[in-house]
Amino acid sequence: MMKKLSIAAVTALTLSTGGAMAAGAEGHVHDVDFSFEGPFGKFDQNQLQRGLQIYTEVCSACHGLRYVPLRTLSDEGGPHLPEDQMRAYAEQNFEVFDPELDDTRPARPTDHFPMSNLENAPDLSLMAKARAGFHGPEGTGINQLVKGMGGPEYIVSLLTGYTGEEKEEAGVTLYENTAFPGGWISMAPPLAGEDVEFADGHSNELHHEAEDLAAFLMWTAEPKLMARKHAGLTGVIFLTLLSVLLYLTNKRIWAPVKGKCHKAG
Repeated sequence: MMKKLSIAAVTALTLSTGGAMAAGAEGHVHDVDFSFEGPFGKFDQNQLQRGLQIYTEVCSACHGLRYVPLRTLSDEGGPHLPEDQMRAYAEQNFEVFDPELDDTRPARPTDHFPMSNLENAPDLSLMAKARAGFHGPEGTGINQLVKGMGGPEYIVSLLTGYTGEEKEEAGVTLYENTAFPGGWISMAPPLAGEDVEFADGHSNELHHEAEDLAAFLMWTAEPKLMARKHAGLTGVIFLTLLSVLLYLTNKRIWAPVKGKCHKAG
């Protein structure tokens, strides 16, 4: 079942660098042990498929993924849907406007996910990279160096940080959230737990849904993360071997010279 939020509500995700942040202290973001973290980490294919399901059934009513081609859903390292399932998913869930037809048609693998259906609703394509969850100490960025930017952790903390308290200001209902800067957010809780039923029987409790969705949004923001890690690791190994070879070569070349110097001394 699709859940729709008001236009005023969906603008909340864009406020983390605006007035809401200036109005109060930074929110609390807790660390999450994601499978893709670390130099040897990789995306969990089943988790990405669950995150895709949550996005489709809950989030797509308000938020788009305009920078993500539908065909990438079948790429290895991502949700890796079989090609026939990817095509069926595109056709059954989305429509796009075709200038040649001057009308809408079912989406094809070559199309991107549609833009948001609501004005001013933030696009989620790069949300996991746009949000920095870890800071300090004293703004040095050490936590970001060790743990990463913390964008997925910010998303999890935001989705699970609602306290149930509400208030109204200037005709807008605000919801208390421990992760949102300033403590109050205009977006109603998008997830409540048990929002979807997973085919693999995985738990659909709130924190599990939040983690699955955050992992999927990390993939949309960094679809080539695994390839970059592999290339980086290969580069480090190559440079290490090169350094050893250069050291041994230097030692062999200069050994006779150093031996003469010792005898002369």
